[in-house]
Amino acid sequence: MHKPFLAVLLLALTATAAQAQNTRYANAGSADAHYGWADVLRVDPVYAVTRTQVPRQQCYDEQVVQQDRGNSTAGTILGAVVGGVLGNTIGKGDGRKAATVVGAVAGGAVGNRVSDHGGSYATTQTRCREVSAVSEQRQIMGYDVEYRYRGEVYESRLNYDPGERLRVRVSVTPAD
Repeated sequence: MHKPFLAVLLLALTATAAQAQNTRYANAGSADAHYGWADVLRVDPVYAVTRTQVPRQQCYDEQVVQQDRGNSTAGTILGAVVGGVLGNTIGKGDGRKAATVVGAVAGGAVGNRVSDHGGSYATTQTRCREVSAVSEQRQIMGYDVEYRYRGEVYESRLNYDPGERLRVRVSVTPAD
């Protein structure tokens, strides 16, 4: 073969090998990663306050005025009976019948007036209504973790408490 052709071929192969080597270093963050263990120095919980609307019943006692209609029928009947008995004792003969009727009518009228026609009175009733109350709760949203790996101290915020040791991923890449 010709020497210039071999030089070009050798140069192309060298460039391809160098590009493959650079690609390998570029992917070093994921392909060349390994894992180790770090000692946890400090764990501080990080809190957040959440607010929620909570519906609840609010009850209270209220005085109300009640109306009682009473029972005038019982008073009318009782008055008519008493009036009829009294009228029957007053009259004689046919007058006795008339006196009984008049006594019953008059006694019924008086009994109706005298009887309880009801009235008003105050009482207490419990009333309830729904109201919204704001509930605040303090919740852990993460942990600030300080840890040591190979003599260097690092800090990270994690969503869990790692305990005494923390698994870390270590990747090596060339410095530019």
